[in-house]
Amino acid sequence: MANPRSLIYGLYTHWDTVEVLVRLSREFAVLTSDQVLGCIAKVSPQLDAEAQGGALRAMVNADILQPCARSSDLQLNAYVLDFVRGLTREHELGLAAVLQARVAAIREATEALNEGMQGADMDRVRGAANKLAELFRQISLQLDQDRHALLELAEDAKSADASMPIAQRYRHVLEAYDQYVEPMNQMMDTGPQGTFYRYLEDAERSLDLAFEQLSVQGGLYSHRLQLRQVAHQAKELRRFGRLIAQQCADTVLPLREEMRQHNALTSAVSMLLGQVRKRGLRRALSCPTGDTALPVWRNERGFRLQLGDEVRAVMAAARQYQPQSVTFPQDEPDNTPSLLEHVDESAIRAHLQRSLPVESLLDWLNTHHGHLQDATLLRLFHELQHDSAWLVEACEQPEKTTLQTIRILHHPHRVSFRE
Repeated sequence: MANPRSLIYGLYTHWDTVEVLVRLSREFAVLTSDQVLGCIAKVSPQLDAEAQGGALRAMVNADILQPCARSSDLQLNAYVLDFVRGLTREHELGLAAVLQARVAAIREATEALNEGMQGADMDRVRGAANKLAELFRQISLQLDQDRHALLELAEDAKSADASMPIAQRYRHVLEAYDQYVEPMNQMMDTGPQGTFYRYLEDAERSLDLAFEQLSVQGGLYSHRLQLRQVAHQAKELRRFGRLIAQQCADTVLPLREEMRQHNALTSAVSMLLGQVRKRGLRRALSCPTGDTALPVWRNERGFRLQLGDEVRAVMAAARQYQPQSVTFPQDEPDNTPSLLEHVDESAIRAHLQRSLPVESLLDWLNTHHGHLQDATLLRLFHELQHDSAWLVEACEQPEKTTLQTIRILHHPHRVSFRE
């Protein structure tokens, strides 16, 4: 086993080289000596061959690089690999099953906490609280690492060569969605099928009840402080999990939809080309059925050929064309009544003033001015009932009034003098 101090000092001395080797380990699980020497030369070009070999031997002696069995190849120390990947955000996407197992372990720790509180076994309560705190830490760390891994996959897919087939560019993204994002969304569902929020809520509720019970019983302050801190971790993990799930969905779903749209467009174009090859261009494009129609990006544009004014003038002069005179028709007399009817409103107001009080304003207008059009009569009715010169009161019982062409159901408006 390597000395931890030597390992840390080796990382400090050869950090740039180790960082390059960690990135290279994403493509090669085992490295050759030439690959390691090439990374050293790339990071420190001022070193000669002897100094590069000395750096390689120093990393092997510090246990940063470990020789593989039955070969002369080298591999990075597993602890060094996890440590550097965690600091440089170079982690691989984790397994959804590992996250689900840790979430399921929250329920077991919560049950142990409840049993310890029922039996007044503080050792078991503290052990369950420590286990919950460790699970919360591991889940939070894995969620953060998986988020950066998904962002890395999306960035690699977007920055890939445009000439690369779309299926090859987005293969890792689609695999990440099917193997990680979709199971994580099912686990973090707030419904009865989801386990993440439900188990966290149960753990948070049990921690709060245990804290209150110890406060009432006068438990040690250190025990109560531990339970309160773990409860805060549960609350923060609920918020952090919801944030991570939303970010992962916002990152992967647009790429997945782009892949699907591209597949649909490619299928439509391939089918159309097949129809053109079999039937010919004219028959394939003139078919009214939807299965052989052009995709939605087709732009319809009409075409019309027109003669210019110069060509028209030349043709008219050649044929000695004389335009015929057209007489515009005269306006025929219209016997329909005018929409606007002239009414002496001041005389009607004076007549209404002399006839006050009136029990029904509309019936009074229909009786004394029934020769007017229905529209004019209704306009006068609305204007007179809003006049502030007299007092207008509406009755509760509706009545029907028949005009010239329509019948109106209304509440009679009583008009009287204003006191």
